[in-house]
Amino acid sequence: MSTLTWIILAGLLGGLLSILFAAILTFNTRSSWVSMLVSYAIGALLGAAFLNTLPEALELSENPKQITIIVLLGILIFFILEKLVLWRHCHMDECEVHDPEHGRSIYKIQSDHGRSGMMIILGDTFHNFVDGILIAAAFMVDIQLGIVTAIAIIAHEVPQEAGDFIILLNSGYSRTHALLLNLLSSVATLVGGVLAYFMLHQLNHLVLPMLAIATACMIYVAMADLIPGLHKRPELAATVQQVVLISFGIGSIWLVETMLKHSH
Repeated sequence: MSTLTWIILAGLLGGLLSILFAAILTFNTRSSWVSMLVSYAIGALLGAAFLNTLPEALELSENPKQITIIVLLGILIFFILEKLVLWRHCHMDECEVHDPEHGRSIYKIQSDHGRSGMMIILGDTFHNFVDGILIAAAFMVDIQLGIVTAIAIIAHEVPQEAGDFIILLNSGYSRTHALLLNLLSSVATLVGGVLAYFMLHQLNHLVLPMLAIATACMIYVAMADLIPGLHKRPELAATVQQVVLISFGIGSIWLVETMLKHSH
């Protein structure tokens, strides 16, 4: 097969397989468990940001401060974007900002009318696009290296995609809608791979800012959208459960990263 065919197959399979495995892990999740599993999703997001995308960007960058500045600007931009979405929603319909009773529940899903879901899909699309560029670059060096790189990307995407899926459910999306959004986001892997094959040198300068933006998105969604919801259950048992699940989410990302490094 030609190098381009390998890149297309890896881009398609990489996105589809990671989402398939994530969906198997989460699709049968009971609605009553979703709010509990949000803690795992927070850990997976923070783990992916601080153990994967940010270190990768810092390793590739000759100016680490530039990366941290982009992350800071990214957090500010996502804050503004969410404000615009919230403003639009509050002008179109009732909302939790103007009506404290709207959507209030401790044990039910804390829907935020799609805000955190929209943010995480946006960040995941940037991340998937970069993954596609990395897959293409590896295949253009060596076919075997490309295959190993594609497998590694699928492996580290599974726990993150599972977390994203849970966030979409918690954000108010149906299971089918959440799956379709994740599939749509995964197309960015194929797009990034094909574009990189034809214009790798022109896209090289996009890798660092996109990794930084993806990092900013994951940090923002975890800290601004999800963690505040956990504070609505301040009792000791709930707090212990949340800390354990957050640690488990971080640990799953760390475990995959560690296993991949040892396999290399």
